[in-house]
Amino acid sequence: MSRIPFVLLVVSCLLLGSFVTTAQEDPFIFGVVLVGPANDGGWSQAHIEGAEYVTQQLPNTDYVVFESLNPADSPETTLLDVATEMVDQGAQLIFTTSDSFEEDTPTVAAQFPDVTFINISGDNVPSGGAPENMGNFTGRLADARIIAGCAAALQTQTGNIGMVGPLINDETRRDQNSAYLGAKYCWEHYRQRPAEELTFTVTWIGFWFHIPGVTLDPTEVTAQMIDSGVDVIISGIDTLEPRDVVAQRFAQGEPVWFIGTDSRSVCETSAQPESCLGTQYHNWGPSYLETVRAVQEGTWEQSFEWYGPDWTDINNPDTSDVGFVYGAGLTEENRAMLDEYIGDLAEFTLNPFTPDNVLPLWCAVNDDIRLQDGTELVPQGECLPAFRVPAEGPSMWYMPQLLEGMTGASE
Repeated sequence: MSRIPFVLLVVSCLLLGSFVTTAQEDPFIFGVVLVGPANDGGWSQAHIEGAEYVTQQLPNTDYVVFESLNPADSPETTLLDVATEMVDQGAQLIFTTSDSFEEDTPTVAAQFPDVTFINISGDNVPSGGAPENMGNFTGRLADARIIAGCAAALQTQTGNIGMVGPLINDETRRDQNSAYLGAKYCWEHYRQRPAEELTFTVTWIGFWFHIPGVTLDPTEVTAQMIDSGVDVIISGIDTLEPRDVVAQRFAQGEPVWFIGTDSRSVCETSAQPESCLGTQYHNWGPSYLETVRAVQEGTWEQSFEWYGPDWTDINNPDTSDVGFVYGAGLTEENRAMLDEYIGDLAEFTLNPFTPDNVLPLWCAVNDDIRLQDGTELVPQGECLPAFRVPAEGPSMWYMPQLLEGMTGASE
């Protein structure tokens, strides 16, 4: 097996001029397996930020990371290879941070029964496919997608919103659908425009980021969307090509805007911050910290968790697992309306009479909610649960299609 490139941050103790290594002073090591590069500006970078948060909050902890475990960048390296190397480096906990690792994580975890494995974004535990030393959690980005959709609807001058999507699966369909529901609500409620005048198009590139010769090029996809009349682009991919295309066109005087995803720094690092309306992002720090502490203390128990925002402060770095930060492109008027809207979402969610396991806008209040092919998903007067196993009925988690009113492939 070829040597695996690791970034290993080692904390040492210097005492009386010599290094002392005792079991008590050895750091607690955890591993982070990334599907893309650590500096992708999106998904993988957000996970590194979460790992760094742990080392800042918990003394004597450290982590090892493997970047870009995917068929294009590391075709001969398996998750088992990576996990073996991490365990050899002392890792007692390993986060596999993509649904691309969902299938292999249970098999690999079974090879290391004394090591805890967490697959992020999978559902191995509720589906009954996880060994005892494996759990699942993810952030409920659908909440932030709802806000992103609203921001897009408030800003658009053409009524044409575009979303650059990755691959098509249950996760991406539910997130894109949530963005559409947010856009539709704010288009009708704040803009006072009929839904028929709103166009919401999703173009899928085929993976979480661009692989030349395999996926569509997100740079070209974004440019084509703008050329077709789309003036607000929402990103659903791990990397920053859509942001950069919008910034370039904005600099040329075109009235186009962008909404970022995954890492909260997307807008502030743009070449044209005024072209960025905001960022829907994951804050992995609190969930990483909770998990590392539990494993370290021996109190960890297998679970499946879908962490939402702290609705009392969705951008609190210590309590909120997802959030939405405003960008410089939002006008004061639109900021005020978005503030009001987020307040309404919080009031709905925190209301003691709101059923558990229900997200805002996924209740069919005035009309039913239908799938793209016309199939009724949520009857009028009912709510769609955020999660339940398929045998108990439909849920947001297992989302079979895009929604009626959206343009784009569902499969």
